[in-house]
Amino acid sequence: QVQLVEPGGGLVQPGGSLKLSCAASGSGLSIYTMGWYRQAPGKQRELVASIASGSATNYANSVKGRFTVSRDNARNMVDLQMNSLKPDDTAVYYCNARHPLFSQQFSFWGQGTQVTVSS
Repeated sequence: QVQLVEPGGGLVQPGGSLKLSCAASGSGLSIYTMGWYRQAPGKQRELVASIASGSATNYANSVKGRFTVSRDNARNMVDLQMNSLKPDDTAVYYCNARHPLFSQQFSFWGQGTQVTVSS
């Protein structure tokens, strides 16, 4: 079993920056693909960024060049650095851990944290 906790989030002005962190606990975490998803009101949950065990990254087109995902396997942490934030980035952000081979059986979610971009 994997548990994910995402403290952080909050209110930030357009153009500002915010860093989200996810603390993971469980066994075998280093092989999991870690990701950040978000869900805005009335919209489906979407992938924001992910990072595989070998540190290969994947980003949604809407955040490329603005967001950076990173992981620290020694500390079981995954971060999302968000720069040049826009009102459209407002959403609940969720941390996800997904087994690379058995993603249907082993996919875990954090409780989510609200990010609001507004002046």
